[in-house]
Amino acid sequence: MTALEPREAKVANDPEISPAAAPRPQGGVLDRDHRALSVGIISVVLLIAFEATAVGTAMPVAARELNGVSLYAFAFSAYFTTSLFAMVLSGQWADRSGPLAPLTVGISAFAAGLLLSGTAGAMWLFILGRAVQGVGGGLVIVALYVVISRAYEEALRPAIMAAFAASWVIPSVVGPLASGTITEHLGWRWVFVGIPALVVFPLALALPAIRRTASGPTDPGAPPAPFDRRRIRLALGISVGAGLLQYAGQDLRWLSLLPAAAGTALLVPSVRGLLPRGTYRAARGLPSVVLLRGVAAGAFISAESFVPLMLVTQRGLSPTMAGLSLAVGGATWALGSFIQSRPRVEPYRERLMVLGMVLVAAAIAAVPSVLIESVPVWVVGVAWGFGCLGMGMVIASTSVMLLKLSAPEEAGANSAALQISDGLSNVILLAAGGAAFAALGGGAVGHGVDAASSAGSHPGAFAVVFLPMAAVALAGAWVARRLR
Repeated sequence: MTALEPREAKVANDPEISPAAAPRPQGGVLDRDHRALSVGIISVVLLIAFEATAVGTAMPVAARELNGVSLYAFAFSAYFTTSLFAMVLSGQWADRSGPLAPLTVGISAFAAGLLLSGTAGAMWLFILGRAVQGVGGGLVIVALYVVISRAYEEALRPAIMAAFAASWVIPSVVGPLASGTITEHLGWRWVFVGIPALVVFPLALALPAIRRTASGPTDPGAPPAPFDRRRIRLALGISVGAGLLQYAGQDLRWLSLLPAAAGTALLVPSVRGLLPRGTYRAARGLPSVVLLRGVAAGAFISAESFVPLMLVTQRGLSPTMAGLSLAVGGATWALGSFIQSRPRVEPYRERLMVLGMVLVAAAIAAVPSVLIESVPVWVVGVAWGFGCLGMGMVIASTSVMLLKLSAPEEAGANSAALQISDGLSNVILLAAGGAAFAALGGGAVGHGVDAASSAGSHPGAFAVVFLPMAAVALAGAWVARRLR
């Protein structure tokens, strides 16, 4: 990539364009112009990462004490379904008036949801808190993408995406251990009510810097565009449809076909209306970028969700050891994201993403080999390390390419489409994998907090999850060849 892009050269030579509109000299993400903003938004990502790893550890204990083990899955689905709606809302809000407002409201809702769950006296209040938290998470993630598109030159975006990935390394190791210790000695509620106190630091750093560099509408001289009510309705359709599918996936009775059909009827037209035209036929360019994000995230997360359960029920590991077997993945994910951020890699980004998806497919396919007693369990850690390396290359690169292919006034809507593809594929593939797992004698997943609760899990039930997800990831390698 040259130091001066054609668009920037036009700005430099065009007397009609004011000096204020000209791009700033490119330094680094921690230079004087970017330091406060970079530290602030990385702190926001660090907070989200710590919440994701810590809360997941405390969740089984919370469900048991609130007598809501039968509703355990809804504590996760409530977050995902509301976040899908909030992503579309955040994209429109950020394109209309800048990312500052949705980011502020999102962080506040994120903290409020944690407090509501942490103080809940009944499981339905706990789930409501998770739903509020999902609204906050959806607002924040899309707003952050818009901040990056406005405040960072194109050459710096791979580096800030790599920093985002690195922010997950420490929480992936420390989060479960810290959460487990707090839950054991102080109680699970302290995990939820303690995290909001960490919100003050990223807010104090990020918001003033965002106000200086990325606030306001894209075109200050134009009147604010109205919210697209049709897209809001479609977003609501995606959220409700995803929730119905998740509900159906938890109940394998014939009656569950009714919510599954209703969810599908809501999802299909909503997804077609919100994702770029041509996404599901892998049209070249932006549609394939959005599709690849969903394929990669859905296959990987769906497989990863079953790895600790397999190690506990089939190989006798403790839950802590099973979770730590995946900890190395945080470091290799950050390494993959760092590799894609190198300027020398830019001309080969598409090839790097093909390689990344091949690594992901190979890792998912290798993991069920530990179902054979003679295969040592450390194979899972090694395989997952390579899979996370591939994910680091792919996920950060899809974000970089999306912003590269988006006009400034489309950054919010396109970032929302990317996140919808990510979240929706998680919902659909997890529901499909969970249904297949249960149908083949997988046991009662999520209905207890120890190995005994799933003692009836059949080894073949795990294979029927991992191998199809490996095939999905391999299809992603083909999609990655259509990004140009």
